[in-house]
Amino acid sequence: MDDKSNKLILVPILAILFVMIGYQYICPPGSNSCHFRTGDSRGISPPPAQLSPSEDLYRDQELEDDSPPKLSSKFNFSERDLKRHVDFNIRGNDVIVFLHIQKTGGTTFGRHLVRNIRLEQPCDCQPGQKKCTCHRPGKAESWLFSRFSTGWSCGLHADWTELTNCVPAIMDKREAQKNRRNFYYITMLRDPVSRYLSEWKHVQRGATWKTSLHMCDGRSPTQDELPTCYSGDDWAGVTLLEFMDCPSNLANNRQVRMLADLSLVGCYNLSSMNESERNHILLSSAKANLRNMAFYGLTEFQRKTQYLFERTFSLRFISAFTQINSTRAANVDIGEDVRRRIEGLNFLDVQLYDYAKDLFLQRFQFTRQRERQEERLKRREERRWLREQRAFLSRRRQQEEEEEEEEEEEEGEVVATTEDYASQVVRW
Repeated sequence: MDDKSNKLILVPILAILFVMIGYQYICPPGSNSCHFRTGDSRGISPPPAQLSPSEDLYRDQELEDDSPPKLSSKFNFSERDLKRHVDFNIRGNDVIVFLHIQKTGGTTFGRHLVRNIRLEQPCDCQPGQKKCTCHRPGKAESWLFSRFSTGWSCGLHADWTELTNCVPAIMDKREAQKNRRNFYYITMLRDPVSRYLSEWKHVQRGATWKTSLHMCDGRSPTQDELPTCYSGDDWAGVTLLEFMDCPSNLANNRQVRMLADLSLVGCYNLSSMNESERNHILLSSAKANLRNMAFYGLTEFQRKTQYLFERTFSLRFISAFTQINSTRAANVDIGEDVRRRIEGLNFLDVQLYDYAKDLFLQRFQFTRQRERQEERLKRREERRWLREQRAFLSRRRQQEEEEEEEEEEEEGEVVATTEDYASQVVRW
């Protein structure tokens, strides 16, 4: 009776194993159309299920479509420079700090951070309100320091110098519990000419950032250190020529200035050192700070920006980023001489962007190659597991056949014994 019960139990187990093997052929590894969990198979367990790097297949296909062939770098980047992954603990004391440089697509990216990330506890964004509440799961503590979460707490469009000196104190003031936090700085960069034209169009429409603090070494710059380019409330209607002619225009080399440590060059005091030395220090500082940031993206590469952010922080966006090339700056028709002049006014930004673009594409390529290697290893492990499953099934079938033969022999012996006994009774 026990043997029959064992056989009855064995039949569904073998059927399940057969279905599992068939499933592996129908739904190959990495497929998003099939989701199946396998349990314990008599001591043989499948490889652990992990989040597929190609979770959104359409997105990765788009990445493949615009991926250039293997790039040779102009710069000598180390593996440490290329490898970008942080163990971001949203439940712990980690904070993402977004350094928002004007006209780099930061508003769009900032909205992605508060509205488009797949979180256990999504940011609470109320209709009609610019700021969202981005708390950690189960805590009244913010994991994000940005325009759309904490507001301009360190000043309007605060730069690297301001944020690094301000954020820790602001976070301590906002939250009663003063924890030792890990701050992960991120930013967005843009092609210098496009960014400059976009800022000009923005200012031309009457926008200003005159309430920016520009704090450095504990104070804002004086009027002599940072004279204004216009009189009145704004610079509405300014022509491109007038915009370029102002020597104190902060649009010039804005990206380098906002990423460098300004205290290294005496802040906004231009008389503290000669111009050549100042420019060299600013560019070197901006490159170093950018390279050491947890993440930065490029406006011209939206899908790659999304990809690298997701891999850096192990966070996933709900919907894919969109590449929008029809911008106000793109619609400005300028001659080659004007373009060269803009590049001259932003010569530090041009060098920084060249460096940033090279590093960005190298990081993308490095991450993609590592991901493909991991996928190959995973497929190899799954194939090994399948071979073990087949061998296990083969052994079970062979064992079943042997058990059936033994049962048949035992039944034959019982029948023979019964017949002998019956014949003996007849004789008696």
